[in-house]
Amino acid sequence: MCPTARDLYTLTKPGIIRGNALTAMGGFFLAAQGTFNGLLFAGMLVGLSLIVAAGCVLNNIIDRKIDAHMSRTSKRAIPNGRVSLRTAYMYALILSLVGVATLALLTNALALTISLFGLFMYVVIYGIAKRRSLYGTHIGSISGAVPPVVGYVSISGRLDVTALLLFLIVALWQMPHFFAIAIFRAKDYAAAAIPVLPLVKGVEAARRQILAYVLLFFLSVI
Repeated sequence: MCPTARDLYTLTKPGIIRGNALTAMGGFFLAAQGTFNGLLFAGMLVGLSLIVAAGCVLNNIIDRKIDAHMSRTSKRAIPNGRVSLRTAYMYALILSLVGVATLALLTNALALTISLFGLFMYVVIYGIAKRRSLYGTHIGSISGAVPPVVGYVSISGRLDVTALLLFLIVALWQMPHFFAIAIFRAKDYAAAAIPVLPLVKGVEAARRQILAYVLLFFLSVI
Protein backbone atom coordinates (compact mmCIF):
# COMPACT_ATOMS: atom_id res chain seq x y z
CA MET A 1 0.00 0.00 0.00
CA CYS A 2 1.32 3.42 -0.97
CA PRO A 3 1.12 5.92 1.93
CA THR A 4 -0.83 9.10 1.34
CA ALA A 5 0.63 12.56 1.76
CA ARG A 6 -1.66 13.03 4.75
CA ASP A 7 -0.31 9.89 6.43
CA LEU A 8 3.27 11.06 5.96
CA TYR A 9 2.35 14.50 7.24
CA THR A 10 0.64 13.22 10.39
CA LEU A 11 3.55 10.85 11.14
CA THR A 12 5.65 13.94 11.87
CA LYS A 13 3.17 15.10 14.56
CA PRO A 14 2.74 18.65 13.22
CA GLY A 15 1.39 19.95 16.52
CA ILE A 16 4.62 19.00 18.27
CA ILE A 17 6.66 20.61 15.49
CA ARG A 18 4.71 23.86 15.80
CA GLY A 19 5.10 23.95 19.57
CA ASN A 20 8.84 23.33 19.35
CA ALA A 21 9.19 25.91 16.59
CA LEU A 22 7.51 28.56 18.75
CA THR A 23 9.84 28.01 21.71
CA ALA A 24 12.86 27.91 19.39
CA MET A 25 11.78 31.24 17.92
CA GLY A 26 11.53 32.65 21.44
CA GLY A 27 15.09 31.61 22.21
CA PHE A 28 16.31 32.98 18.88
CA PHE A 29 14.73 36.42 19.30
CA LEU A 30 15.91 36.66 22.91
CA ALA A 31 19.50 36.13 21.79
CA ALA A 32 19.09 38.43 18.75
CA GLN A 33 18.38 41.47 20.96
CA GLY A 34 16.66 43.42 18.21
CA THR A 35 18.80 42.31 15.27
CA PHE A 36 17.59 39.83 12.67
CA ASN A 37 19.51 37.49 10.39
CA GLY A 38 16.93 35.98 8.07
CA LEU A 39 19.13 33.20 6.70
CA LEU A 40 20.24 32.12 10.17
CA PHE A 41 16.66 32.22 11.43
CA ALA A 42 15.38 30.14 8.51
CA GLY A 43 18.24 27.65 8.84
CA MET A 44 17.64 27.21 12.57
CA LEU A 45 13.89 26.88 12.23
CA VAL A 46 13.85 24.54 9.22
CA GLY A 47 16.75 22.39 10.42
CA LEU A 48 15.37 21.97 13.92
CA SER A 49 11.84 21.30 12.66
CA LEU A 50 13.13 18.56 10.36
CA ILE A 51 15.00 16.89 13.22
CA VAL A 52 11.92 17.13 15.44
CA ALA A 53 9.87 15.63 12.61
CA ALA A 54 12.35 12.76 12.28
CA GLY A 55 12.12 12.12 16.01
CA CYS A 56 8.33 12.03 15.83
CA VAL A 57 8.38 9.52 12.98
CA LEU A 58 10.80 7.31 14.93
CA ASN A 59 8.58 7.66 17.98
CA ASN A 60 5.63 6.46 15.90
CA ILE A 61 7.67 3.41 14.90
CA ILE A 62 8.78 2.62 18.44
CA ASP A 63 5.29 3.15 19.90
CA ARG A 64 3.34 1.26 17.25
CA LYS A 65 2.33 -1.58 19.60
CA ILE A 66 1.43 0.83 22.40
CA ASP A 67 -0.55 3.00 19.99
CA ALA A 68 -2.62 0.01 18.91
CA HIS A 69 -3.95 -0.34 22.48
CA MET A 70 -4.89 3.32 22.99
CA SER A 71 -8.10 4.78 21.62
CA ARG A 72 -6.41 8.14 21.05
CA THR A 73 -3.70 6.64 18.84
CA SER A 74 -5.08 3.37 17.49
CA LYS A 75 -5.92 4.90 14.10
CA ARG A 76 -2.40 6.14 13.41
CA ALA A 77 -0.87 5.13 10.09
CA ILE A 78 1.70 2.60 11.30
CA PRO A 79 -0.52 0.53 13.65
CA ASN A 80 -3.12 0.43 10.88
CA GLY A 81 -0.60 -0.68 8.27
CA ARG A 82 -1.09 2.34 6.03
CA VAL A 83 2.63 3.11 6.31
CA SER A 84 5.14 0.25 6.37
CA LEU A 85 8.05 0.17 8.80
CA ARG A 86 10.51 0.34 5.91
CA THR A 87 8.87 3.47 4.54
CA ALA A 88 8.75 5.06 7.98
CA TYR A 89 12.43 4.36 8.65
CA MET A 90 13.46 5.79 5.28
CA TYR A 91 11.27 8.83 5.87
CA ALA A 92 12.87 9.46 9.28
CA LEU A 93 16.35 9.02 7.80
CA ILE A 94 15.71 11.55 5.04
CA LEU A 95 14.20 14.07 7.45
CA SER A 96 17.10 13.75 9.88
CA LEU A 97 19.81 13.97 7.20
CA VAL A 98 18.30 17.09 5.65
CA GLY A 99 17.78 18.61 9.10
CA VAL A 100 21.37 17.92 10.14
CA ALA A 101 22.71 19.32 6.86
CA THR A 102 20.62 22.47 7.22
CA LEU A 103 21.78 23.16 10.78
CA ALA A 104 25.39 22.34 9.92
CA LEU A 105 25.46 24.67 6.95
CA LEU A 106 23.41 27.58 8.26
CA THR A 107 23.85 27.66 12.05
CA ASN A 108 26.70 26.35 14.20
CA ALA A 109 28.09 23.17 15.71
CA LEU A 110 26.60 23.86 19.15
CA ALA A 111 23.07 24.27 17.81
CA LEU A 112 23.45 21.04 15.83
CA THR A 113 24.88 19.14 18.81
CA ILE A 114 22.08 20.23 21.14
CA SER A 115 19.47 19.35 18.51
CA LEU A 116 20.91 15.84 18.18
CA PHE A 117 21.03 15.53 21.96
CA GLY A 118 17.31 16.34 22.07
CA LEU A 119 16.63 13.77 19.35
CA PHE A 120 18.54 11.10 21.27
CA MET A 121 16.76 11.90 24.53
CA TYR A 122 13.34 11.76 22.89
CA VAL A 123 13.75 8.68 20.73
CA VAL A 124 16.05 6.49 22.82
CA ILE A 125 16.03 7.51 26.49
CA TYR A 126 12.40 8.64 26.70
CA GLY A 127 11.34 5.79 24.45
CA ILE A 128 12.75 3.30 26.96
CA ALA A 129 11.95 5.15 30.18
CA LYS A 130 8.25 5.74 29.59
CA ARG A 131 7.67 1.98 29.40
CA ARG A 132 9.61 1.16 32.55
CA SER A 133 9.68 4.15 34.87
CA LEU A 134 7.35 6.50 36.64
CA TYR A 135 9.80 9.23 35.69
CA GLY A 136 9.45 8.82 31.95
CA THR A 137 7.55 12.11 31.74
CA HIS A 138 10.39 13.92 33.50
CA ILE A 139 12.86 12.55 30.95
CA GLY A 140 10.50 13.54 28.14
CA SER A 141 10.51 17.12 29.39
CA ILE A 142 14.27 17.29 28.75
CA SER A 143 13.90 16.80 25.01
CA GLY A 144 10.92 19.16 24.96
CA ALA A 145 13.00 21.92 26.55
CA VAL A 146 15.80 21.70 23.96
CA PRO A 147 14.29 23.86 21.12
CA PRO A 148 14.51 27.28 22.87
CA VAL A 149 18.13 26.51 23.71
CA VAL A 150 18.82 25.65 20.07
CA GLY A 151 17.26 28.93 19.00
CA TYR A 152 19.32 30.83 21.54
CA VAL A 153 22.71 29.24 20.84
CA SER A 154 22.26 29.48 17.08
CA ILE A 155 22.99 33.18 17.59
CA SER A 156 24.96 33.32 20.83
CA GLY A 157 27.16 30.33 20.07
CA ARG A 158 27.47 29.51 23.77
CA LEU A 159 25.67 27.93 26.70
CA ASP A 160 25.17 30.41 29.52
CA VAL A 161 22.79 31.21 32.37
CA THR A 162 20.14 32.52 29.99
CA ALA A 163 20.20 29.28 27.99
CA LEU A 164 19.86 27.31 31.23
CA LEU A 165 16.90 29.43 32.32
CA LEU A 166 15.17 28.93 28.98
CA PHE A 167 15.64 25.18 29.35
CA LEU A 168 14.33 25.23 32.93
CA ILE A 169 11.26 27.33 32.15
CA VAL A 170 10.09 25.09 29.30
CA ALA A 171 10.93 21.87 31.18
CA LEU A 172 8.91 22.98 34.21
CA TRP A 173 5.99 24.16 32.04
CA GLN A 174 5.67 20.72 30.47
CA MET A 175 5.18 18.74 33.66
CA PRO A 176 1.68 20.00 34.62
CA HIS A 177 0.72 19.55 30.97
CA PHE A 178 1.94 15.94 30.93
CA PHE A 179 0.28 15.03 34.23
CA ALA A 180 -3.03 16.58 33.17
CA ILE A 181 -3.01 14.48 29.98
CA ALA A 182 -2.12 11.39 32.02
CA ILE A 183 -5.16 11.98 34.26
CA PHE A 184 -7.46 12.63 31.31
CA ARG A 185 -6.19 9.62 29.35
CA ALA A 186 -5.64 7.28 32.30
CA LYS A 187 -7.63 4.42 30.72
CA ASP A 188 -5.54 4.58 27.57
CA TYR A 189 -2.29 4.50 29.52
CA ALA A 190 -3.57 1.61 31.61
CA ALA A 191 -4.50 -0.34 28.47
CA ALA A 192 -0.98 0.20 27.10
CA ALA A 193 0.67 -0.56 30.49
CA ILE A 194 2.45 2.80 30.64
CA PRO A 195 3.40 3.62 34.27
CA VAL A 196 2.30 7.26 34.44
CA LEU A 197 1.97 9.01 37.80
CA PRO A 198 -1.86 8.93 38.13
CA LEU A 199 -1.85 5.15 37.63
CA VAL A 200 1.10 4.39 39.90
CA LYS A 201 0.58 6.91 42.71
CA GLY A 202 -3.03 7.97 42.18
CA VAL A 203 -4.82 11.02 40.81
CA GLU A 204 -4.43 13.03 44.02
CA ALA A 205 -0.67 12.58 43.91
CA ALA A 206 -0.69 13.77 40.29
CA ARG A 207 -2.72 16.83 41.24
CA ARG A 208 -0.24 17.71 43.98
CA GLN A 209 2.58 17.36 41.49
CA ILE A 210 0.74 19.62 39.03
CA LEU A 211 0.42 22.33 41.69
CA ALA A 212 4.07 21.96 42.70
CA TYR A 213 5.32 22.30 39.14
CA VAL A 214 3.05 25.26 38.43
CA LEU A 215 4.56 27.04 41.45
CA LEU A 216 8.09 26.14 40.33
CA PHE A 217 7.29 27.42 36.85
CA PHE A 218 6.13 30.78 38.19
CA LEU A 219 9.28 31.04 40.32
CA SER A 220 11.42 30.35 37.25
CA VAL A 221 9.92 33.20 35.25
CA ILE A 222 9.94 35.94 37.89
